[in-house]
Amino acid sequence: MSSERDERLVRPTVEDEVAAAGSELIGGPIGRRALIGASWWTPVRIVALVAIGMFALGMVQKLPCYNYGWFFGATTQYTHACYSDIPHLYTGRGFDIGLIPYFDRIPQSSSGGLEYLEYPVLTGLFMEIAALFTPGGGSIQHREQLYWFVNSGMLLACTAAIAVCVARTHRRRPWDALLFALAPAFALTATINWDLFAVALTAGAMLMWSRGRAAPAGVLIGLAAAAKLYPALLLGPLLLLCWRAGRWRAFLSALAGAVGAWLVVDLPVMLTFGADGVHIREGWAKFYTFSQERPVDFGSLWLFISQRTGDPLDDANTYATLLMVLGCLAIGFLALRAPRRPRFAQLAFLVVALFILVNKVYSPQYVLWLVPLAALARPKWRDFLVWQACEVLYYLGIWFYLAYNGSGDKHQGLPPEGYQLAIVVHLLGTLYLCALVVRDILKPERDVVRRDGSDDPSGGVLDGAPDIFVLGPARRSRRAEDARDADGALGARVLWGTEGRNP
Repeated sequence: MSSERDERLVRPTVEDEVAAAGSELIGGPIGRRALIGASWWTPVRIVALVAIGMFALGMVQKLPCYNYGWFFGATTQYTHACYSDIPHLYTGRGFDIGLIPYFDRIPQSSSGGLEYLEYPVLTGLFMEIAALFTPGGGSIQHREQLYWFVNSGMLLACTAAIAVCVARTHRRRPWDALLFALAPAFALTATINWDLFAVALTAGAMLMWSRGRAAPAGVLIGLAAAAKLYPALLLGPLLLLCWRAGRWRAFLSALAGAVGAWLVVDLPVMLTFGADGVHIREGWAKFYTFSQERPVDFGSLWLFISQRTGDPLDDANTYATLLMVLGCLAIGFLALRAPRRPRFAQLAFLVVALFILVNKVYSPQYVLWLVPLAALARPKWRDFLVWQACEVLYYLGIWFYLAYNGSGDKHQGLPPEGYQLAIVVHLLGTLYLCALVVRDILKPERDVVRRDGSDDPSGGVLDGAPDIFVLGPARRSRRAEDARDADGALGARVLWGTEGRNP
């Protein structure tokens, strides 16, 4: 039975020339009679183990900082490109002295001017749990090392969960998850911050939706939004796709689950009073007020413009919001007007990428938000690696730029002009992948996932559903509709003349 099931799996070494070339390192493309999955070594388990291995390599890359760079010298953690927020915030946010996030004010001597933790509630809980598991005693440097190590163990579990969820979202394409597992930017940024926790919840939500379980998917989106704001954006693509397919019940179930889960997490903090009788809503709201008041910061389009023009761009919030609204309207038009309903993963990638592109700040670990979505939206190794190369260049650029600023008159590192170039490379790399996803939507015959006649493997109730509402004249002929009804798929290889063609 397992061998029959594996015969239906899409094998990237057969359809992707870059994957085929890379497979020469381990013996060449997989053969037609290979029975991958007939033993313990199933694709999902292999992907998870590869992701764990890459995470471990990322931890090794942080070794110069673990032993020295986080604690001594002004620029070592930058010149070795091994910076992490985690050990610094152990003391900077009061976890070393037992402060409880949102309830206790942070001493001004170590907070950098913040009175409360500037992270959403579920991430604050993640940080607090790691602090509880961090042994006391010893020097503060030793405890910071242990705190980073405990967090790394918890983030490693998140990594395994992401790998499994991505591998299982597209039933016939588990190997696409290797794009996530082998992503260089994933290994480099996994332990900079706590983003992998929200990414894991988001990946779980997409898996649940792909299985037609709208309410659990919504719950996981709500929990993810309680850990990081960006997962809430996925409700937009679901609204558009369910509108076009007339699947309102599924969308409303997901929306109710998301709102309910977010309220369950956040309401207890919003409505609780501290030990001194003072309402702690201010502590809960710090993430939102900090995001609103934060000036133009590293990695953003706005920093590039500010540095080039000398304008501090005090109205960056307005500009970013306007671009986000216009971008969402464009994505909505694309979703409702495209000749064939876009796949959920495609729209999810586009809306999160838009948020990253117009945001006031781009921290290096934000790439983690996109890596799993990119693996599902555009599983093409060449394009994925081009984008990853851009992100790795930006990763090195920001640390060397900080080294340049922190080295005094020596100016060891990357000058502002070089860092501006790194920002442009990051922006262009992301736009490049976005353009390819848009092209796949407008020309479905170029979509790698739909090449075999599939509709939307991550779509759940949307997969194979007929369109109820299409903006503007339908571009698909009745002949195509009849072919899909007859085959249970689109019949694209015949109707579009793509049989045997490598898109």
